[in-house]
This record gives sequence, C-alpha cells and structure tokens, in this order.
Amino acid sequence: MKEKLLKRLSAAQFAMYELRLFLDTHKDNKEALQMYDKYQSKYDVLKKEYEQQFGPLTLNGLNSDEWLKDPWPWEVEK
Repeated sequence: MKEKLLKRLSAAQFAMYELRLFLDTHKDNKEALQMYDKYQSKYDVLKKEYEQQFGPLTLNGLNSDEWLKDPWPWEVEK
C-alpha cells in the first residue's frame, strides 16, 4: 500500500511539474490551468492519506526522525 501511494503521489507531482512548464509559455491556457488545479487537489488528498498512514513526507518545519525507522535499502531482503 505504501509503495502504491508513493507511485500515485509521484505521478500527480510529475503531471503538476509538466503543466507548470507548459503554463510558463502558455499563461492564458485555461484548460491547462484547470488540469494543474485538478492534479494539485489530487496530490493534496494523496499526501494527506499517505501522511496519516505512514508519517510525514517532508519535515515542513518539524524536526522528525520517523524516516529513520524505515528499513534502509541494504536492510531489505529480496
């Protein structure tokens, strides 16, 4: 579930990034702006869901060491 949420977050973030690049040169494109807003909302919902289940994605000004509790890449058996 954690990996699935991270992939969905990454996809929404990628779409937002690409739309921002497009909007840099097409500022008056209302359809692109609406799509950006849609992906921003989707990202916010997914981020909230992820953080409720697995903890913060970023520090956001808080000093948290929760990420240290996850297994390190070399600790994961394949």
